[in-house]
Amino acid sequence: MKDFPHLDHIAIAVNSLEEKKQIYEDLGFNVSEHIEEVPSQMVKTCFANIEGRARIELLEPTSDESSIAKFIKSKGEGIHHLCFRVDDIEAKQKELAEKGYKFIYPGPTQGADNCLVNFIHPKSAGGVLIEISQKVKK
Repeated sequence: MKDFPHLDHIAIAVNSLEEKKQIYEDLGFNVSEHIEEVPSQMVKTCFANIEGRARIELLEPTSDESSIAKFIKSKGEGIHHLCFRVDDIEAKQKELAEKGYKFIYPGPTQGADNCLVNFIHPKSAGGVLIEISQKVKK
């Protein structure tokens, strides 16, 4: 039986993980102490479980050249993208591309939390940056 996509996380661009983690901890979330650096995206990230399978991801730029740094500079800190988990990212990207959706990368790339990811360009998705993600089996 096919597993339908589900909300994996809501990503929030922040200037400082350490400072902004406190907001979510004060709300009662358990923010992971594990901070992962994703060199290809020039970010540091950490997650907090919401309920079930969904999470909040905090993204801190590690370079002024990162897309997160540019986002913060132009729009300020805040919601950056929505991520949906899929079973087969290559098949889903092909299916969506055939329907006219444009992607940021030509194919999936390594993301945080041992996942392959790609992003649907906001101009193809009603102004929302949407990430699709597939967990890589260990």
